[in-house]
Amino acid sequence: MGRHPKNPQGSNQDALDVKPLRTLAPFFPAHLVFDNFNQSSNPPLVCITPFGPSSGDFGSPIPSNFSPPVPSFAAAQPQVTPVKRPRGRPPKIASNGSNGPIKATPISAFHTPPSFTEMDEEDESIFVTETSSRGRKIKRPSRLGSSSAERSDSAKVKKVKPLKPVRKVPENEIAALRVSYNDPRENVEAIMMIFDALRRRLLQLDESSNLNGRQDLKAGAIMLANDLKANAGKRIGPVPGVEVGDIFYFRMEMCIIGLHAPSMAGIDYMTAKFDNQDDPVAICIVSSGGYENEEDDVDFLIYTGQGGSTKNEDQKLERGNLALERSLYRKNQIRVVRSAKDPNCQTGKIYYYDGLYKIQNSWKEKAKSGINVFKYKLLREPGQPEGLAVWKMTQKWKENPSGRGRVILSDLSSGTENIPVCLVNDVDNEKGPTHFTYITKVKYLKPISLMKPLQGCKCQSVCLPGDINCSCAQQNEGDLPYSSLGLLVSRKPLIAECGSSCQCSFNCRNRVTQKGIRLHFEVFKTRDRGWGLRSWDPIRAGTFICEYTGELIDEVRVDMNDEEDDYIFQTAYLGEKTSRWNRGTELLGEPSTNESTEAQNLLPITITAKSMGNIARFMNHSCSPNVLWQPVLHDHGDEGHAHIMFFALKHIPPMTELTYDYGVSGSNDERIGGFGSRRAKKCLCASPNCRGFFG
Repeated sequence: MGRHPKNPQGSNQDALDVKPLRTLAPFFPAHLVFDNFNQSSNPPLVCITPFGPSSGDFGSPIPSNFSPPVPSFAAAQPQVTPVKRPRGRPPKIASNGSNGPIKATPISAFHTPPSFTEMDEEDESIFVTETSSRGRKIKRPSRLGSSSAERSDSAKVKKVKPLKPVRKVPENEIAALRVSYNDPRENVEAIMMIFDALRRRLLQLDESSNLNGRQDLKAGAIMLANDLKANAGKRIGPVPGVEVGDIFYFRMEMCIIGLHAPSMAGIDYMTAKFDNQDDPVAICIVSSGGYENEEDDVDFLIYTGQGGSTKNEDQKLERGNLALERSLYRKNQIRVVRSAKDPNCQTGKIYYYDGLYKIQNSWKEKAKSGINVFKYKLLREPGQPEGLAVWKMTQKWKENPSGRGRVILSDLSSGTENIPVCLVNDVDNEKGPTHFTYITKVKYLKPISLMKPLQGCKCQSVCLPGDINCSCAQQNEGDLPYSSLGLLVSRKPLIAECGSSCQCSFNCRNRVTQKGIRLHFEVFKTRDRGWGLRSWDPIRAGTFICEYTGELIDEVRVDMNDEEDDYIFQTAYLGEKTSRWNRGTELLGEPSTNESTEAQNLLPITITAKSMGNIARFMNHSCSPNVLWQPVLHDHGDEGHAHIMFFALKHIPPMTELTYDYGVSGSNDERIGGFGSRRAKKCLCASPNCRGFFG
């Protein structure tokens, strides 16, 4: 075994004492399984042995006559005896050296409500600290506490929502959700979109009823009960459709796409076959700050094993720890997910996939708490896209924008935006886009004072979810359109925010888009599509991006054949992904969204940003966009002059270009309100489902 590189003498460190294989209890981290779950038709994610090309790279081949350094590992696995156990508790592990059978929990022993799978201390957000009757501070799992990523702005004490069995939705009601794409990336994004739409709606319903709960776990439970997931089964190495740098805001998101199966534990493992021998190996780890890990370096991670902290006892070489030790010997690739604090939520975290690693060495040392823990040093595999490096780079730029490099202008907006917009060119020597006047508000054809006024609410302080007397909520179909974090809950034909005629304060959650941008943007030169827009910040799905500002023009002034005007926006096309953004609430028994009806009722709004505009004019087209547009009213009530606001369609990692779907020339829904269609142009988005043309 290797030694810790910082202490080669190993004064207080020992090599790992490898225990026989019988100390590993076969555990089924199959997420959440339910009483009404059809096991035959919906196989859970349990111990799928990889064969052939899908098994990943296991390093150098091991000769068949090679004997492992610890003979006890070559022993056959003992017989597994299924036993029943209380819900939510991990299976008991046979004591070291015991010759008795290992007891494990079969899949059928899981019941609703969903429990945390293989819970450990890795995720601190799932524990709450309480004071006992004797004055001692103790930690206990927060099973039904408020969501770790979203809090209500209501000061009232909320009731806990009673647990109900997960509804198995009839196949005919969710058939439209089972869209299968040829591209794995599209499948993963579709599943993620359904999950987040369902979670946002559950949060909205709970807040309206003054209830509390973990909407992420509820959404995951519902999806898994209805077999809505991507990449069923476990695998070593890359996961189809998941890319290095992808970000997540909930562990359950990683569960439903097959990246990391346990909804709680930091170590995901499986039994794989090596030269006709079965061996438990780690396949993915999540470093979320619960242990004393060392993760400042972008090329390696020093990871602490699981267990011991809550009981104040030494960690044992079992389960995930044993799998990591076997991965050191087997040299298999391990997916690594790192985490960072969510700057927009006091208790939230952002998880980002950093790619494939291999364990270089391992050792045992004493932690600050006094217990002995296992340490594993993992090295990042070469030749992968940058992951953690991009994250750290953008964090430094936000602290010191002058360190960006190749900066043309430090603030393209000349101080008119809340946060400076950097203009950079890493491609050639062009000094910037053609001249335009930067404005933050739309230039209307007539003064706002002459437009129809917007009805105001009489809410004191802020508008609260579930308030039947809030007129602004009633204008939004009875619900506030944004979550407590300011995220768009669902796309609507029109949203009414609180305005100057409302009695609520400027801090009301129903005042999001009118406050301006809240992200660090840069306008950058692309290699083949002119100038583009991206953010230094990670962007969560539903986050407000910016408004499309410019001159509002009417049909008489529109010249769609003007080849020089590439900055025209029309509300004539939704796009496939935008029309699917609300899908998922069918799982709650709500009616499906009628995209065709909404497309027919699109407001005929046209804005040109050729001479004046803001950062929105630099957003390029993509047939697979990550941004959607939403009409919003806040300073007047004239629907024909609604503001066009952009929101994140999905989670967007830092330095990812922001794009929306311009539409397809000649489609029927592009001739709404008498407007002509734009001249078709060749598409260069390079997405798997590229249509070839746009405009």
